[in-house]
Amino acid sequence: MTPPTGNLHIPPAKLDGPPVYRGRLAPSPTGLLHLGHARTFQTAHQRARERNGTLVMRIEDLDRSRCRPEFTQALLEDLHWIGLEWQEGGTHGGPYGPYSQSERLPLYRDAFEQLRRGGHLFACTCSRREIQQSALAPHPGDDEPIYPGTCRLQPTIPGETPRSDRTEPRANWRFRVPQGTTIEFIDGLCGPQRFVAGRDFGDFVVWRNDDTPSYQLAVTVDDAAMHITEVVRGEDLLRSTARQLLLYHALGFQPPAFAHCPLVTDAFGIRLAKRHQSLSLRALRESGKTPQDLLG
Repeated sequence: MTPPTGNLHIPPAKLDGPPVYRGRLAPSPTGLLHLGHARTFQTAHQRARERNGTLVMRIEDLDRSRCRPEFTQALLEDLHWIGLEWQEGGTHGGPYGPYSQSERLPLYRDAFEQLRRGGHLFACTCSRREIQQSALAPHPGDDEPIYPGTCRLQPTIPGETPRSDRTEPRANWRFRVPQGTTIEFIDGLCGPQRFVAGRDFGDFVVWRNDDTPSYQLAVTVDDAAMHITEVVRGEDLLRSTARQLLLYHALGFQPPAFAHCPLVTDAFGIRLAKRHQSLSLRALRESGKTPQDLLG
C-alpha cells in the first residue's frame, strides 16, 4: 500500500550522537572527475572529519555501457591527489561490502520484490519518446519527465518479475507515487525543502527494462545497508531526494540526513559535466594546477 495522501515529514538522522557519523563518496566511473565533483567530495570529506566519522568509498558502476575500469582507477587517483581519504570501501574493504554497485544486484532485487509485494510498483511499457511527447514536461535541471500515468491503472501480473521471458516488450517498473503527498525535509546546506508528489515529480522508474535497478533504488538500498547517516551531493539531486524518501518510507528504512552542495558552473553559467574535459581534475593537474589552487 502507498502512504496516505497528506504531508510526509522526514526527520533527519541524528548526527551528534549514536550512531557514529558515516558519510560516503559515491563516484560513477563514466568519465574523468571534474572540479564540481572535487568540491562536492571535499565537502563530504570535511563534514566527516569534523564529526570524527567514517567516510565510505562506493563505486556506482551500474551503467554497463559507459563505466570503464580505467575511469575507476583514474577517479581513485584523482581523489587521492586532492587530499581525500576514506576509511572504508575501495582497497580498504569493510563490513558492508561489496562496495561496487555492480556486485550488489541481489540486494536491489530483494528490495524490488519487497516493493512489488507491497503494491508500490507497476509495470510500464511506454517508450521514452511517448513519455517525452506527453503534456507533462520535466522540470528544469531534472532528467526524468513527469510520467503521464498511462500504465498506472493497468493490472500487474502478481508473479511478474523484472526480467520476463515473454514475447512482449520488457517493462520498466515504476514507483506509484502517492499523488498530492507533500515531502518535506531539512537539508543541511540548502535548508527547508518541500516537494509535492505528482506535481514536482511523477511515478519514477525503479527497475529498468534492461534488467538493472535505477539510480533511485540502488542508492537508497546502499545508503541504508551501509548505515550512511548523511548523504552529501550536488543540489541538482534535491528532487531525487524526495523520490528516495518515498522509497525509504515504503521499504521501512531509516533515512539519512542530506546536504546538497551548490553546483560549479563554467564561464557561461552551465553546470559542469564530464564532457568538460578541460576542467577535469586530470587535465587541471597536468596543466600544473595544485589541489590548493582548485580547492583553497
